[in-house]
Amino acid sequence: MKVLVANLGSTSFKYRLFDMSDEQVLARGAIDRIGSDSSHAMVEIGDRREERDLHVADHGVAVRTCLDQLTDPGTGCLQDASEVSAIGFKAVHGGRLSGVFRIDDDVLAAMEEMNEVAPAHNPPYVAAMRQLAAQLSDIPLVAAFETDFHRTIPERRRTYAIPHQWTDRLSIRRWGFHGASHRYIAERTAQLVGRADLRIISCHLGGSASLCAIRNGQSVATSMGMSPQTGLPHNNRVGDFDPFALPLIMQHTGMSLEETLATLANRSGLAGISDTSGDVRDLEEAAAAGNQRAQLAIDVFVTSTRDYLGAMIVELGGVDVIAMTGGIGENGVRIRAEVCAGLEELGIVLDPQRNGSARGECIISDDESRTEIRVIPTNEELIVARQAMQLLQRN
Repeated sequence: MKVLVANLGSTSFKYRLFDMSDEQVLARGAIDRIGSDSSHAMVEIGDRREERDLHVADHGVAVRTCLDQLTDPGTGCLQDASEVSAIGFKAVHGGRLSGVFRIDDDVLAAMEEMNEVAPAHNPPYVAAMRQLAAQLSDIPLVAAFETDFHRTIPERRRTYAIPHQWTDRLSIRRWGFHGASHRYIAERTAQLVGRADLRIISCHLGGSASLCAIRNGQSVATSMGMSPQTGLPHNNRVGDFDPFALPLIMQHTGMSLEETLATLANRSGLAGISDTSGDVRDLEEAAAAGNQRAQLAIDVFVTSTRDYLGAMIVELGGVDVIAMTGGIGENGVRIRAEVCAGLEELGIVLDPQRNGSARGECIISDDESRTEIRVIPTNEELIVARQAMQLLQRN
């Protein structure tokens, strides 16, 4: 069985093609600037890489272009597009639907109900999914929702202190996201350590960031809440924020509620604090040059990460493995060091030399550390491919 996993943006389409018999990546590619006159397509198959400029009108054309690349008689890895058993999507928020589903009108309607909660994610996905469902009726489309992994979080950690009618009728609760990444970390860590009965804190640190406490392979706490805007400060999204500040902002800026929320979702986070960039690499360079706002943004990010890390250690009653993943978690030597600084009394001891030379999967804790600190590159696409395959096999 071969599964194509799609990662959609409003004007982009990235994909990986898996052969699920051995879970190997047969091909990967991307198409950028969809809808413009100068779209750019890239495909990697084996050791071959091809890039070209072309016109891609919409996501339906993008997928057809992708399938043409994969079935090209000279360079492709498929004889026919019918070899693709399913296209899987790492869907973000389905509200009343949380799990893995064949995409149909009800799934799309459930996602649209959450458009206001996940404005950067749901609308482009819904538009593209609806288009692809109409144009690719011969290939099953599967949505794997990020919230699914967090269904095991106990109610005491999922429930906000609001009127219970809002919780019950409007599904306002701590849903949690990055589920595919945290699920992968749970499964891969158990493989690496050789034990399933682990207390893990998965630190998915990147442009979008969250922490997850995992016990025996199941999520028991997470930093994100009702929406992907919450928890740690993100690249350009606010993170945790007091809603009672909204009237004050609107009164003094003249912005509407919609404009205020758009600012919190698109022009806040580390970019808002620094007034330069939300990319940690840029912030570290600016901080080294004396930019105090850039340094403050880094400090806020590290402090928030440590706050959630401490809370999750308490929830788990200790921690066996801290896993660093995501773009910052996998590459941020300085951020990893600052997150783990001063935790020796808790049995968490980073080895500076191992941390500085970390590449790929590796242990960066000191031999004397009671807690292993590992760098584990995540593989969200593989999780979605597995979930799509399992759904088709059940049906």
